[in-house]
Amino acid sequence: MSSQSSYQKRRLFSSYFWVVISLFLVLFMLGLQGFFLLNSQKLADYFREQVPMSIYFKDTAKDVDMRQLEKSLQMADYTKNAVFVSSEEGAQRTKEDLGEDFIKKLDGFNPIPNSIDVRLNANFVTAIEIQQIADRLAAKEYVQEVSYDKPLVSLLNKNVKRISFWMLIVSGIFVLIAFLLINSSIRLSVYAKRFTIKTMQMVGATKGFIRKPFILTSIKLGLIAAILALGLLAVVVYYADGFVPELEILENYKMLTILFVGVLVFGILISLISTFFATTRYLNLKTDQLYY
Repeated sequence: MSSQSSYQKRRLFSSYFWVVISLFLVLFMLGLQGFFLLNSQKLADYFREQVPMSIYFKDTAKDVDMRQLEKSLQMADYTKNAVFVSSEEGAQRTKEDLGEDFIKKLDGFNPIPNSIDVRLNANFVTAIEIQQIADRLAAKEYVQEVSYDKPLVSLLNKNVKRISFWMLIVSGIFVLIAFLLINSSIRLSVYAKRFTIKTMQMVGATKGFIRKPFILTSIKLGLIAAILALGLLAVVVYYADGFVPELEILENYKMLTILFVGVLVFGILISLISTFFATTRYLNLKTDQLYY
């Protein structure tokens, strides 16, 4: 009798263990998907703001005009940052990029003009907006040329829309898969106790009374799995913030609250709902159907 009881306990522990593991993996992957989804706009804005625009000045441009334009750009609502790059700095950058002193080959002549490197705010990095800004700047008499990568801007905006659409589709599919996997795992744990459920029912226990311990246990399992998933998710968030500090992930308390509370609530709710329907199924079965 003792060996039979020990076997049942081991079997029950194994069942609970795999429910927690299944819940943990699914909740972690779901949390990861939610993390990328909640930060998708920030990521898109970050990449948009990396598109450079260079304003090159004519040799006749006065220093006061160049500095004044730099200051006006820094205060403009469409500018993230604007930095003046002198002819000498530009030559040094080019020298580092080429890996050789090209000025020597030109007998000391420096062909690099004075310029301003501009990064635009994400909302203005569209084909129409950026072209309008470039045209206004190019119209100034002391500006020689305004340069930016047009194909990159078009490709970036197109891909941002495409990725956002598919992320929503994938998230919806993943939520469905998560529900099915978790539901299946919990149903297996309830299946192991189907005879206990039927015995309690036969001695007069109500459905609510029978369900209660199963639901409480599943909520505990869901809570344990959610805490484990959140622990691993916190590690990912921490390293993601260090990898791309510009996104200020750890400072975005609203996003983190939504993400962590969402994973916790989803883990508990899915456990509760799955257990409710699983126990209801076995409560409605006849005794001879329990063997199938």
